[in-house]
Amino acid sequence: MPSRREYDERDIRVRPNPKGSRPRTKDRPAHKDAVIGFVTTVDRGRWTVLVDDHVVHAMRARELGRTSIVVGDRVGLVGDTSGAEGSLARIVRVEKRTSVLRRTADDTDPVERMLVANADQLVIVTALADPEPRPRMVDRCLVAAYDAGMDPLLVLTKSDLKDPADFLGSYAPLDVRHIVTSVSDDGIDGVEQVRAALNGRLSVLVGHSGVGKSTLVNELVPGTYRATGHVNAVTGRGRHTSSSAVALPLPDGGWVIDTPGVRSFGLAHVDPGRIAALFPDLAPGTKDCPRGCTHDEPECGLDAWVADGHAGTAGPSRLESLRRLLRSRSGDTDRGDSDRGNTE
Repeated sequence: MPSRREYDERDIRVRPNPKGSRPRTKDRPAHKDAVIGFVTTVDRGRWTVLVDDHVVHAMRARELGRTSIVVGDRVGLVGDTSGAEGSLARIVRVEKRTSVLRRTADDTDPVERMLVANADQLVIVTALADPEPRPRMVDRCLVAAYDAGMDPLLVLTKSDLKDPADFLGSYAPLDVRHIVTSVSDDGIDGVEQVRAALNGRLSVLVGHSGVGKSTLVNELVPGTYRATGHVNAVTGRGRHTSSSAVALPLPDGGWVIDTPGVRSFGLAHVDPGRIAALFPDLAPGTKDCPRGCTHDEPECGLDAWVADGHAGTAGPSRLESLRRLLRSRSGDTDRGDSDRGNTE
């Protein structure tokens, strides 16, 4: 019986490198010649980008991986940037952002959803009736605006159905800018005030479905034809019409970004320790709180602050809104915020 042969290094065959091959490198091209454009829409892995005076369709370069690219972003493009039919450029980088508007599905979801980049104004559109206004949704949007460093603007629609005084009284201590509108036979009363507030700025509109957001956009940007919906008589909720965000140029300068209707803003991305500071009418009262106060405990200094009238007549409801948000943010679903629903 033949003996078993011992193997040594001579039995290992080494394949030579193919001619002309180069070792891999982590260095990436700088793309110094990339053309800068402005993202106006996103649709199923394709981005519409405005470059100078023409539109370019683009895809994300492989080197960007899963980098988020959203409406409002300024991006670098290479490849065919002519905008000719059938052409497709590549987005190779995202320029530094000045602001980012984010939300999460709910207050305990760790996954952030980036909505819009580089906007400097958040326009919170809410109806005074049909559907009924949801102050806690407005509070969440205000927190999101302050957290992103954006200026908030309240636009109240359908004032022909209900007087806005009571609703505005809740936000009087904040001194939040507001515009009241209504629909008439001649269009939208108050639309010129809205137009002036948006002029020269990059503004993003948010609001529940059915509050008149798309109707307002159609009036601000003639020829847009954004789909409008109706309010369900049983649920009191609007029908979802817009499916994606889109940036539209205003006739007198500036941009308005229309977003799909939402049920609420999840704020899991906001540090719970900062939330009280994002309620400007209540924040001064926290100076009397004990160290480590959660602002939802018997020793909280905010109770005395509100009882003394420092936060105005709306103080108790505003404090309850803060505490509901804090409970929801901490995952206390038994006492949490009822306006935690997902985007429709």
